Amino acid sequence: MSAENARIGARLRATRKARGLVVADLAERFRDVAPERIATRLPKLRDIERIIRGHEAGEHAVGPRYRLLWAAALEVPEDELFRESEQAEPSAAEQMPPGDLQAVLAAVTGRQMGSSIVADLAARVHGLRLADDVLAGRDLINPAFRELDSALRIYRNTAHGERTGRKLLSVIGEFAQIAGWVASDAGQHERAATTYRLGIDAAREAGDGPLVSNLLGSLAYQTTNIGDPGQGVQLACEALKAAGPDAPPRARALAWDRIAWAHARAQDAQKAMTALGEARDALDQDDGGGGDPGYLYWVDHGELQVMEARAYTELRRPLRAVPLLVDVLSRYDVTHSRELSLYLSWLAVALTDANEPEQAADVAARMLELSADVASDRTDRRAAVVRARFAQYRDVPAVRKLLDRWDERP
Repeated sequence: MSAENARIGARLRATRKARGLVVADLAERFRDVAPERIATRLPKLRDIERIIRGHEAGEHAVGPRYRLLWAAALEVPEDELFRESEQAEPSAAEQMPPGDLQAVLAAVTGRQMGSSIVADLAARVHGLRLADDVLAGRDLINPAFRELDSALRIYRNTAHGERTGRKLLSVIGEFAQIAGWVASDAGQHERAATTYRLGIDAAREAGDGPLVSNLLGSLAYQTTNIGDPGQGVQLACEALKAAGPDAPPRARALAWDRIAWAHARAQDAQKAMTALGEARDALDQDDGGGGDPGYLYWVDHGELQVMEARAYTELRRPLRAVPLLVDVLSRYDVTHSRELSLYLSWLAVALTDANEPEQAADVAARMLELSADVASDRTDRRAAVVRARFAQYRDVPAVRKLLDRWDERP
């Protein structure tokens, strides 16, 4: 694979996703836009899909015929789509904050550390969170743990006053939260749990209740999803207690959100709905003054709507779940492939519960295509759930076509 093929492939894939197209959609567009002289020579749709994936993976150069089809299907000028890159497309590493913490560590070892270093570390941990918005766990896990390890060594190898030490412990707790989240998304659940506990210890030593709550809530969320929902309820309640009544509104809303999900997984509908109501009430107290910690930037009413829809799906109440999910998906950022794939999976499941297998198959086709491009254990698990829910509808032609096509994929 040449570097140029890889860069062009990344550009093709990013452009396709930006238009909300899965590979199967694009293959059909190739057929639609092809001039007659090319259309008669095109292979079957499944073969076109394999060719598209090969182009996006940079396995081989795109020939003149397919350059024309790519440009026409995506409505982008051919010379723009296939220009030779003076610079590489943004990579996983380039999503990370600039600079190298190893160099910072070498520069400060044995020295008195000031507040500027803590501010730099805080910026780096937020950069990791932003990278997680667009990169999946298996793509991000090595950089995340490299950053956490370097932050720990800076703390151990420098001198600092009490106030600076507490701030640094809070930053380490934030690094542990995002590294644990990334590890969980990569399917390394034991490593994630250990990392969350390290962060909890650091945040407690720093006296940072909202951060302790965030870390406990993250551990509760993983436990609820892959372990015992009852234990997840207990951990989520601990997270609410750790936040305290004077915690920022978004911190309390997130804690209640975790409680609601744990109760939904435990099939306790009344407690799940009560917790969702508490989450909304907490968030309504946010005056927009910007006093919340930076790691809560994503907690808003849209997120609570997603959780409400997921809870209704888990409780098998599709008439309530489907409208909420359709509304969320209608305004969701298509560049966030992992979350989009996950939300589509909930909609597909809700539609099967509503006895709408044909519509569910259409949604699942898009979800399964998106999840194939995402290096995430969460999407892998959801894909398995979706496929299992279609088993009862195997005799429906649209479902059979979807499952047959998916079973044939490498």
